[in-house]
Amino acid sequence: MDTDQIIAILATAIATATPLVFACIGETVTERAGVINLSAEGTIMLAAMVGFAVAKTTEGLGNTLSLLLGFGSAALVGAAIAFIVAFGALTLKQSQVAIGFVLALLCADLSSFLGNAFVRIPGPTVPSLNIPLLQDIPIIGKLLFQSDLLVYSSFALIALAWVYFYRTRAGLMLRAIGEQPAAAFARGTNVILMRYFYTVFGGALMGIAGAAFALDFKAGWSHRHTGGYGWIALAIVIFGGWNPLRVAVSCYLFGILQSMANVAQSAIPDIPTQVFTVAPFVLMILFLVLTSSEWLERLLKLLPPTLSHAATQTIHSTPPAALGQVFEQD
Repeated sequence: MDTDQIIAILATAIATATPLVFACIGETVTERAGVINLSAEGTIMLAAMVGFAVAKTTEGLGNTLSLLLGFGSAALVGAAIAFIVAFGALTLKQSQVAIGFVLALLCADLSSFLGNAFVRIPGPTVPSLNIPLLQDIPIIGKLLFQSDLLVYSSFALIALAWVYFYRTRAGLMLRAIGEQPAAAFARGTNVILMRYFYTVFGGALMGIAGAAFALDFKAGWSHRHTGGYGWIALAIVIFGGWNPLRVAVSCYLFGILQSMANVAQSAIPDIPTQVFTVAPFVLMILFLVLTSSEWLERLLKLLPPTLSHAATQTIHSTPPAALGQVFEQD
């Protein structure tokens, strides 16, 4: 495998991971606020259908405007579904897991029913946007600066999310309402209102992820168009330890696994294609299991103390202390 092939694999991995970055950052924000939104699978699927349908039906207004309307409508779909999760969990105080799971199934079926008229028809797609000068940088230019605006936006989202989480007062309060909501409330924060806001905002990012699939990465719409990506996004958030940078790295790891699977499929045509389609999902879950197991931490303790501590800190992740818990705000 030469350098050009490696660059092609990595560039494909970045493009593949872009929708997941939006979905995973959205879920990370939601869960950091203490709310579990398990509707990711259905949200992404329904948002992908709506985003494509709106962009297609408004195609006559011009490619740019139709794409903006498509992404905007998808974000609204994601926000609306997330609001239902928040209302059921925060106001009605029902099980977040049950509400999210039911919505995941409902929205997935709804996307197939409502999107039947748009199955396998061409529509607008996000155009390429190479960045002058930067695209000519050896290797890095081909990887990072010969893509489209959606990919560049995902880079910005990762950086902004990390800065917001760990370098701003608002980010500190976000983490507080997910870790110690009673303490945050005692300092004058309206915990329920903030949880509503972050849940809806996270849902909007999931909606954008759906549109990213239908209008960029997997252009078009078909039944179960994004099947499986919502569940893998939920797993990646855990695998990434609810940290935007680690979550993003996990997304790109999944993208590399998918790219490698495509290369392997071409190199070994005798193996059924279904094996290569499923392999990235299986491997990602395997990584999650390995990095979450106690025996791995015991194994790391055999390393020199400095390396052991660094490695343990890298793989160790704990969910927000109040994740999924009902908070009674008097």
